[in-house]
Amino acid sequence: MSSEVKLTRSLEDYLEAVYILQVEKGEARMKDLAARLNVKASSANEAVEKLAERNLVKHERYGTITLTKEGEDLAKRIYNRHRILLKFLHEVLGVELDTAEEDSCALEHSISEETLNKLVKFIERLG
Repeated sequence: MSSEVKLTRSLEDYLEAVYILQVEKGEARMKDLAARLNVKASSANEAVEKLAERNLVKHERYGTITLTKEGEDLAKRIYNRHRILLKFLHEVLGVELDTAEEDSCALEHSISEETLNKLVKFIERLG
């Protein structure tokens, strides 16, 4: 995994949002991405350009944003971390859903694979 692309928290959020839009709507468009992340279209465009430079997405002007294989793999890992943390915070610890969502989003960017794997095993033991 040493060849894994390192992204800022913001770019990870964009990549995850593209993945979620593709799953939910079948495609990701710039206006939907900007709306989902509550940012201006110009900010979303700039982030997508950075992701494209890293070969994580493909995007044609006024077209859909498509994850590359590498982008999809990374987006799935980010999304999975988010889901695991959300489940732990909300279902195990009883944190209110909105707070758990916000906290899991913050934690997903910094949690180590070791800690995440132990958290998964802990949740599994609970049933």
